[in-house]
Amino acid sequence: MAKQRRLAEELYLTVPSLYRCPISMDVMRSPVSLCTGVTYDRSSIERWLALGHNTCPATMQTLPSTSTTPNLNLRRLIDLWISQAEAARTSRIEVSKQVASDVISGAAGLDSDSLENVIDFMKDSWDNTKLVAQSRGFVVRLVDALAKASEIRISELIVAVLDPILQEDGVKELLNELILENGDCLSSFISVLQKGAVESKIRTAKILEFLAANPESRRKIEEKQGLLHELYNLSTAESNSSAVEAGLSSLLAISTTRPAKKDLIRLGIVGTVGTILSGYENAVRAVTEKALGVLEQIATCTEGRGAIGADERCLAGIVRSLMKCSGEATEHGVAVLWSLLCLGRDCAAAETVVQVNGLTKVLLVMQSDCTLGTRKMCVDLVKVLRGKQGKSNLAPYETRTTHITPY
Repeated sequence: MAKQRRLAEELYLTVPSLYRCPISMDVMRSPVSLCTGVTYDRSSIERWLALGHNTCPATMQTLPSTSTTPNLNLRRLIDLWISQAEAARTSRIEVSKQVASDVISGAAGLDSDSLENVIDFMKDSWDNTKLVAQSRGFVVRLVDALAKASEIRISELIVAVLDPILQEDGVKELLNELILENGDCLSSFISVLQKGAVESKIRTAKILEFLAANPESRRKIEEKQGLLHELYNLSTAESNSSAVEAGLSSLLAISTTRPAKKDLIRLGIVGTVGTILSGYENAVRAVTEKALGVLEQIATCTEGRGAIGADERCLAGIVRSLMKCSGEATEHGVAVLWSLLCLGRDCAAAETVVQVNGLTKVLLVMQSDCTLGTRKMCVDLVKVLRGKQGKSNLAPYETRTTHITPY
């Protein structure tokens, strides 16, 4: 059954309704007919009858007899259809291989049909993907075509080819070299982020994240007008956690300089992260980790600390996420609080943290299996927060945590 369904999906075939079981809606493997004349897959109708039903599922007629008769003619038709579908699939793969070979070798151009054949060729096996990655001349032509692309569909297809080969030996280095030489590629990436399908946007964000490992490429990406804005927009796609994660992860890799951090703050990244953290119970773990990672990064500059400290919802979200998501998220959260309260000495932020039970959370982090650096930051935070909370409020907690000696 899975093989039959896969054939239909891969070949975009419309399965004749006659071949579908009225119960499961899948292609029938062993068609049998009831006395009403309706044909079902044997396994489906047997389950129906085993549940105590005495009616025909399609007509709801009462069955005078529950015996079934194999529909041999229909089975022969289904078997013939499947064999033809398999032959068509095999032919399609062979055509894809030949066209892909021509495209990779340079014997054919880079239009949408040829690029789709290359993608099919890569999907067929990992060896094919490696072959594409090792074709340096083809990668050069891809990047050149990306820089010149006027159709969004072409840009999306090129991104779909580049994404799977990024981690192959030498590809990332070659792409960095080519993009440093031809900055027009970044304009095409912006176009995909603006107009492409969600999956294409996610692939583009991943490519930019990989490229940002090179300092020179990262600088060009940071300085490209509108690129950070589009990645930020991707991180606000609340209905698609994969898109949010890809956007935040790319921003985390790219926004390492103060000007880039200031741009993110101006775009509203603190409020966006606050929204994510306010619903952390329902957020995907990786999204929460990336969101707190971005906050930690922008908290290293004065403007970032000011923006975070002024957003009470964001502060409350940071405190709530401590010890609730993962060790990585907790360490990011502690680092943000330390930057605000110890490095920035933000008294108003410290009071907000106290009001949302921040001291208790920091003490719990200290008792956990956190890193030495995180524990040291917690020591500093306890000193600040104790001074804000006052002994009368702290006393009930101290009686339960007398083993903690923060300083």
